[in-house]
This record gives sequence, C-alpha cells and structure tokens, in this order.
Amino acid sequence: MQQAAFWGGIAGSAVLLGCFTALVFRIPQKWTAWIMAYGTGILIGAVSFELLIEAVEQSGLMVTATGFIVGAAIFTVINSILSKKGGHERKKSGEKKTKGAGMAIYFGTLLDAIPESVLIGASLIDHSKVSWLLVIAIFLSNFPEGLSSSIGLLKEGFSRRKIIVMWISVFFISALAAFLGFVFLQNATVASLSLIGAFAGGAIMAMVASTMLPEAHKDAGAAVGFITSLGLLSSLILTHYS
Repeated sequence: MQQAAFWGGIAGSAVLLGCFTALVFRIPQKWTAWIMAYGTGILIGAVSFELLIEAVEQSGLMVTATGFIVGAAIFTVINSILSKKGGHERKKSGEKKTKGAGMAIYFGTLLDAIPESVLIGASLIDHSKVSWLLVIAIFLSNFPEGLSSSIGLLKEGFSRRKIIVMWISVFFISALAAFLGFVFLQNATVASLSLIGAFAGGAIMAMVASTMLPEAHKDAGAAVGFITSLGLLSSLILTHYS
C-alpha cells in the first residue's frame, strides 16, 4: 500500500517540479513543447503496450473496447465543461491565459492526474513491482503541465505561494489516488481490472489527442511528429526490457 502511494506521489511530483522550474527559470516554449511531445509518445505506448494489449489478453476485446470508449467519452465530456472555463489551457506552453481560468486549470490538472494515479496503484495488484513505463510516461506528461500552468497562473495574478500550495495538493492527491486504487481494487476480478485499465487508457488517449499534441505542435512545429515517435519507440524499448 505504501509502495502505491509512493509511486503515485512520484508521478504527481512532476507537476510540482514543473511549478518550481517555472518560478525559478525561464524555459523556452519550444523546449516545453519538446518535452510534451516526447511524453505524449511514451503515453501512447503505455496505453497500447501496458493497458490495451494486457486487457485484451485477460478479458477479451469486448470488455477492452467498452472500457476504452467509455473512458474516452467521459473524459471528453468533463474536459469540454472545464474548457469553457479555461481548463483547456493547463497544457499550453505559451504564457497567455484566459482571465479567471486559474481554478479551471487546477481542476483540469486533477482530471488528468487522478485516473493516472489510480492506474499506478492498480498496476501493483497483479505485479510485484510498479510499471516503470506508466510512471515515466505520467511523469513526463505532468512536468510540462506544471511548468506551463504555473507561468499562466503567475500572469493571471496568482501569488507564488498559492501556486505552490495548489500543486502540492495535486502531489498529495495523486499519492492518495494511487493508494486508494491499490486498496479498493485488491479484490477486483480480472475482468474488472481490465475494464478499469481500458477505461483509463481511453481517458489518456482522449487527453493526449485533445490537449498535449495540439499544443506541442503549435509551439514546436513539424519536429513534434519525430519527437513523439521517439517517445513511442522508448515505450517499446522499456516494455521489451521490463
């Protein structure tokens, strides 16, 4: 249980690390976009190699497809609601943010972090060790989110102290979500775990397609395609040697 909370916190700490980086250094937008693109490739690989293939092998295509579609649909609906209030800007590597979007950005970040952390906790149930691929993928996707969101919140007038407190809360919520994912899913059936994994995979893919890739391409151009491909290849290598 403690291991689940630890790894959930490690993945969630990337948002906080991105926040501190934004407060101390001025990172070029293109660099942030490159990190986001690489993280996107790893996330796509994690969904494909860790979640969907395993779910199909354990519970069949119908269960996997159902969970995947429902996860993508629910994420899209919630993300659409938050986007109307400015939550879509949590992934932006630019500095201009919609006025009043601060809390929407915060809740949008939680929308990304909680399912990912629950998945980390659940991954420890069937395996004696954590999925490095999932942790690395989530960490690399969270860092630019914390970085760019913090820049935007500063522009909106949030104090440094308030921004740090917000992202510290995301860190603890991520650890708690991973812990609860492990505790409450210990006795779940294989089909239920496969459904949850596919559900999370659908939500992650919807998030990648609607937020990460468009914003990375906007700031880094055509290079994003190659960098994302390198991230996917890294996922394959990590899967092969894990």
